[in-house]
Amino acid sequence: MNPILAPIVFISILLTALLGIINSPTALFLGFLFSLIFENPFKKYNQTAIQLLLKLAIIGLGFGMLLTDTIETSKEGLGLTFFSIVLTISLGFLLTKLLKIDVKLGHLITSGTSICGGSAIAAISPVIRANGKTISIALGVVFTLNAIALFVFPQLGHLLGLNQHQFGLWCAIAIHDTSAVVGAALGYGDEALRIATTVKLSRTLWIIPLSILSMFIFKTKGERIKIPYFILLFILAIVINSYQLIPEVATHTIVSLSKKLLILTLFLVGTSISISDLKATGYRPVLLAFCLWVFIAVFSLCYITL
Repeated sequence: MNPILAPIVFISILLTALLGIINSPTALFLGFLFSLIFENPFKKYNQTAIQLLLKLAIIGLGFGMLLTDTIETSKEGLGLTFFSIVLTISLGFLLTKLLKIDVKLGHLITSGTSICGGSAIAAISPVIRANGKTISIALGVVFTLNAIALFVFPQLGHLLGLNQHQFGLWCAIAIHDTSAVVGAALGYGDEALRIATTVKLSRTLWIIPLSILSMFIFKTKGERIKIPYFILLFILAIVINSYQLIPEVATHTIVSLSKKLLILTLFLVGTSISISDLKATGYRPVLLAFCLWVFIAVFSLCYITL
């Protein structure tokens, strides 16, 4: 295969995402399709780019939110977030033992499912001193379920008759990774996107207490805890927009660009999904992640609708 073709196709898809020609599910699917056909020419930069672009996009979305609405939404999602995390982590410990999965692998999958996908795995893995293979398996399993969620959740939301408020809450709790949460809410509506982003980032802060708990469980005191500082910039963006410190036309432009950056990020996420890596993990880690995902999805849906 022509070695020049892969970079051309890769950059072409990036440009279509930035121009707003494709939506979130399409971007993710094209990324996955690209990984099946080509070798990613920028593979070594992929994860760094995903993390950086996602943070920039989330901060940018803050320019479309108001402080009073954000505080109210955070309060509303607090109880649901707390109970879903505690119950999912408890179930994860139990299923890890029942399925006889490596304890560190089970803990990483549980952490990713209960809080925020790849970000939680990246934060918890050095705390428990997980090796590279364990981290890769956990990321592969969680990213695959994220990809499925991005396609399935909007369809289920419409089928179940969820309004934008309900759907925003549901996908913020039931979908693991922030990129997939925002991607799913992006096509559902602006209110769903605002609620999903706010609740999801509130949920991300639970990385800190989970990291401390992980230190005690695995007896690894002294490890550095990663704190998601970019959330402070997200809050700053909300404050700037709430007090109209910059022109409205500028905030609208930033929000529009941020949505396109999210679509671009989802393409990069798609290129990181590997069928061969997933097959190599065996069925038990996948079964663990799937069971936890179904539990948190059903629990949060019942909490929201009943």
